[in-house]
Amino acid sequence: MFNSIYALFKKAIKTLCLSCMLLFSLGAIGKTTELNTQDLANAVNRALLHFNTPGMAVGVIHQGKIVHLDGFGIANRETNSPVDKSTYFRLASTSKAFTAASLAILVDEGKLQWDDKVIDHLPGFRMMDPWVTAEFTIRDLLSHRSGLVAGAGDSMIWPEPSGFSRSEMIHNLRYLSPEYSFRNTYAYNNVLYITAGEVVAKIAQQRWEDFVAERIFVPLGMACFAGDMPSSTLSNVANAYGHNDEMGIYSIPRNSINGEGLISAAAGGIVCNVSDMLKWLDFLLTLNASNNKQVPFRLADTQMDIQNKPVFSAESLREMWSPNTLLKISKNDKQLDHTQYRSYAMGWQLRNILGYEAIYHTGTLSGYQAYVTLVPELDLGVVLLNNGSNSGARTSVMQTILRAYMPGAEQQDWVTFYHNEQTTAQQQYLNKHTTPDGSGEILLPLIAYVGEYKDRWFGTMTITQLENVLRIKSTKMVTLTGTLEPFEANSFIIRWDNQNAARDSFIHFDVDPSHQVTAFKLHPFSVDVSNEHEYRDMYFEKWVGGK
Repeated sequence: MFNSIYALFKKAIKTLCLSCMLLFSLGAIGKTTELNTQDLANAVNRALLHFNTPGMAVGVIHQGKIVHLDGFGIANRETNSPVDKSTYFRLASTSKAFTAASLAILVDEGKLQWDDKVIDHLPGFRMMDPWVTAEFTIRDLLSHRSGLVAGAGDSMIWPEPSGFSRSEMIHNLRYLSPEYSFRNTYAYNNVLYITAGEVVAKIAQQRWEDFVAERIFVPLGMACFAGDMPSSTLSNVANAYGHNDEMGIYSIPRNSINGEGLISAAAGGIVCNVSDMLKWLDFLLTLNASNNKQVPFRLADTQMDIQNKPVFSAESLREMWSPNTLLKISKNDKQLDHTQYRSYAMGWQLRNILGYEAIYHTGTLSGYQAYVTLVPELDLGVVLLNNGSNSGARTSVMQTILRAYMPGAEQQDWVTFYHNEQTTAQQQYLNKHTTPDGSGEILLPLIAYVGEYKDRWFGTMTITQLENVLRIKSTKMVTLTGTLEPFEANSFIIRWDNQNAARDSFIHFDVDPSHQVTAFKLHPFSVDVSNEHEYRDMYFEKWVGGK
């Protein structure tokens, strides 16, 4: 019964999206405009300045030709080395498209179906709800509709380096409580993409990183890396940077590229440059237009054709670009881009922009921002990679580029527009923001809170006393160290040492009738009592006498 209802729902989504595409394409046919290279350069340089971003690489492919490929700004502030077309960046969540593609290859080979049950390939896979476990499909892994809160399980991945293995992350999914009905609500999840990568590894009998390298990067001539990088490539990498008003632009060493693969590779850990990313976009645009006919790829150094050396089929591409989960449409999307539909497919998002369907994805990791967009009707692909932490840089530049190719599109100063938007949003937040207020007085001596505390999936956190200060550290996530500041009663504020890695948190201790501390819970440092946060399923019990 459920499957038949879901099939009708999926068909309705596709019909809605197709209707919107046809409706808004009627007035969109015409000669495309030319990209003004100088205007683009001005926009990029202003975006770097206004959004405190050291550097950005920009690539644009249009009708099979590279019309823009360049770097702007600085890759490494210590050496003052510039960004160029070969500078390596982390792709962050734009890596997810490669995870979906790796599964598509197995589908084409008949080793997997999109609607296979995950437990048929990974028998140890479990969600908290047994029924959801039994029904969970490969498609569900890629569609962000698990029923979990957004970011559930991210605490096992970030801040890097993670002490969890991929098998531990997958095992711990069973401890994460659902907030929504299964397949009912969009909520972004990275651990499920890591799980998808492990499905590939299980079927292919090789590491996901090696599979992607052999079956995607090598055939497309892409010098990109899902795992470890050779030392020869490390001479031209972009370091990760953040910004705040106190420190200005600062380095984020924990996320900077050091040649080692990440546990999160299938969710957001691929390293690539803008030049090789254009080969990926050329492949996708050409495959989409080919309908599996023998059509050579258009970039000269991509030595393959669709029929003789397929990476994956046009049918699989269409499946990856089919809507699965409806997304909300922002006020800006409606007003600026006339967006009428928006959905998540598999490793890609879909929406209409000024009458054209756009297939796109962004990527965000502290110190890196990525944005990839394809507009098949215009035979247009755009990739932006930068080493900052403000999304305004990528968004303003992407708007500038896309509208340059859309006939009749209204162009404006997007850098100023998004800078003003952020300023307004920040002021609104400050006007509404209330900082929790406590007396600073606690009920027990500091020594009472000292000890080892264990959660069934996150592991051990240890609290020690150094003179008149309590310190906390995680065994699994070594970056999580901080100081406990008394708040009130049996609650403290955790001031994490690395404020870029973790925001201040509450720690609330449980005390039994004999005034013995028995456990603690964590909560964001906020007056908001919502339970939709990363700590919701953690409960740390005090480890006493080995019990």
